[in-house]
This record gives sequence, C-alpha cells and structure tokens, in this order.
Amino acid sequence: MPSSPPVLTLEQTGRSLAGRVIVDALDLTVGKGEVVGLLGINGAGKSTTLRLVAGVLAPDRGTIRLNGVDLAEQPHTARRAIGYLPEDPPLYAELTVAEFLRFCGRLHGLAGARLRAQLDRTIERCDLGDVRRRLIGALSKGYRQRVGIAQAIVHEPDLIVLDEPASGLDPVQALKLRALVRSLGEHHAVILSTHLLPDVSACCDRVAILHRGRLRYRGRIDALDAGGLLRVTLARPVTADAWTGMTGVAAAEAIDGLRWRLRPQAATDAAAIAAAVVGRGWGLVELRSEGSALEETFLRIASTETEPEGAAA
Repeated sequence: MPSSPPVLTLEQTGRSLAGRVIVDALDLTVGKGEVVGLLGINGAGKSTTLRLVAGVLAPDRGTIRLNGVDLAEQPHTARRAIGYLPEDPPLYAELTVAEFLRFCGRLHGLAGARLRAQLDRTIERCDLGDVRRRLIGALSKGYRQRVGIAQAIVHEPDLIVLDEPASGLDPVQALKLRALVRSLGEHHAVILSTHLLPDVSACCDRVAILHRGRLRYRGRIDALDAGGLLRVTLARPVTADAWTGMTGVAAAEAIDGLRWRLRPQAATDAAAIAAAVVGRGWGLVELRSEGSALEETFLRIASTETEPEGAAA
C-alpha cells in the first residue's frame, strides 16, 4: 500500500440523474503505485463513477480531490492530472496512430521536444511501434484499445482512469492488456472498472465492489486470494469428522465420498494442507484451487437485493 498521500480521494460522493440515484456515498482513495479495480455487474454505477472521477460529470454531493485539489472548485487544475479512457475510446479513424497521439499531446499542452519525447515513450510503453504509421481505422480491436490507453497517458497524468479496457478483446489481447495495465500501476495511480473477475485478480492491488450505486466492499486482492477454496480428491473415502482438527482447514464440505471442498484457514497455503493429507495416508489424488474468495464475495454482493453489509476497510 502506497505511503504517500492519495492521488484520488472520493468523500461521500454521489450523483443522481433524472431523479434517480445512480451512485451514492462513495468513499474511496487511490494512491500512486497501485491499481484499484472497480468491480460490479452491468448497471452497478461503474461508468458513472469513473465519469465523476474524470470530471466529465459533476457530483451532486460529496467531494472529489486530485492531489488534494477539489475537482469542482479547480476543474482545469485537477484535470491536468487525469488521463481518461472511456468505454468507447475517442479515436479518429482517419489519422495514423502517431498523428492522433501527437494531437492528443498538444491538447494537453505538450509541444516541441517534450511532445516528441512523450510520443515516442508512449508508443513504446503501449507496444504500438509496429503500427505507429497505420490508420487507426485499419487496426484490430486490441490495437485500438492500446491507442485508447496511449491517449490517456501521453501527458504523464498522475491518475489513469480506465473504463472496461478489456471489453471485446480476445484472450491473447486481454492478457497483453492486463500486462500493460499492471505496468502502468508501477508509476501512476490507476482506477479501472470491469465486471470481469480475472482482470481484477491479474491487474489490481485492491478491489472496490460497487452494487446498486453503493460501495459494498473494499479490500486487498492478496487478502482475498488467501481465502480461496480448494478441491481435494482422495484415493480413500473419509468422513467429515476426519477433517476436524486438521491444521490449516477451517471447514470441509463433501462433494462425494472421495472429493471434498475445503476452506483453508487464514495464511495457510495449499502445500501445507497437501502435506497433512499425505501424512494421514489418505492417498492424495488431486488438490487444486476452486474459485476464490473474490469470486465468492462478488457473487454474494451481486445477488443482494437489500441494503449492503458494512464495507470492509
């Protein structure tokens, strides 16, 4: 967790549209050097939240600060610190990649040698060298997404805001994009919205789960990953009582006589449980991860129709 002051701070932020509350009472921070995933089903309020953060929409209530600057009071100052990729990237199909990024750099006040240096650096970071002279309209979906991210970072913003960056990509393109987002998180504060759990697990340091316009959970990915379920297959049948007292096992659920679903205790890894099973002579056939605590938490919240439980800090 970054120790420096947060780049982005939302305090009791909310927005209503046409008399309907879209997002409400949002409290969230994002610091330099971390990627925060805003996770939620379609219609949860993710895109509205990112539009508020990017300054495209103004909040009805609460405050949004960028490096301590109130986005409502000093919008031009705060927006200089933001790079924004909306769900539909604002690309000009008739321009080449280099022409478009040069245009975006000028919009952010870059010129001369600094513009040229930033253009070259951004093209390298986003792996666009092979297509820099190609028309954007002729690019694949994966390359267009990379160009969209490039226009968001060409001016070296402190905060990068990404709305569904992997939408519509094939598996190979999605993997490359996750690696790019992860690398951006090394030097910037990054917040991205998605409804894809693998994107959050692969890219993010923290997750904020949004449902029905309110944050229902905030937590670190590594803490959630530590609580994932395990599927164990044995060579010999055992009873539920046999798992009682085994070090590292918090609960065991029988699937059938030979297969079990285990919930590890905190800070217990699969290797320790495997060693305990082998030590008891039960004949370990298979031990693998089954879902994750992130998946469990998300599905539980996404299926909730009533007011949320208290969010985790």
